[in-house]
This record gives sequence, C-alpha cells and structure tokens, in this order.
Amino acid sequence: MAAIGSDRKIVLHLSPLSFMKSVKLFYLRSCPYCKRAQQYIAEARAAHPELTGVEIEMIEESERPDEADRYDYYYVPTFYVDGRKVHEGGITPEETEAVLRKALE
Repeated sequence: MAAIGSDRKIVLHLSPLSFMKSVKLFYLRSCPYCKRAQQYIAEARAAHPELTGVEIEMIEESERPDEADRYDYYYVPTFYVDGRKVHEGGITPEETEAVLRKALE
C-alpha cells in the first residue's frame, strides 16, 4: 500500500477512439442517395481499417421526426460531425471517406 503523498504515477493508455467525435447520418429508407452513402461507408471501412471504429448514429428521419426537426438540413443524406453539418445531399465515395475522417480529427 502506498503512503499518501508518494511519488507513484498513474499512466492512462487511451486509444484514438477515446476522443472520436460523434457522427449522425440523417437519411430516408427510400432515398437512393442514402443507400449509396451507406454503401460508401461500408466500402471506406473495408478499404481503411482505421475507419471501422467510427460509430455513426443512423437517424431515419420519417421514424424519428422529433430528432430530425432539431437539425437544420433539407436534403438527405446529411452528416453531422460533433454537432456540425459537414455534408448535405448526394455524396461521392471520396466525400464519404472525408466525413468519416473528420470524426478522427
């Protein structure tokens, strides 16, 4: 047992995921652009293992209208990272990867 005031140090090992920003994706089940965005997310994670840990809260706006109404957007898919809108509307694979990487910054 250590005495009070001893010189022992506590070392914390934190992974980069400990500081990951939150990501929300607003989408509609019937939206073809949203389906592509979800496909691009899967492809980005497969190609870049560091992105597999990025958690995305998927919000289907017709099923959660109260949640969707609290955010300022018009088109889907729309991504928010750490509460800030970073993309709205149709999206490319490169843009999808960039959105995921923002969560790691």
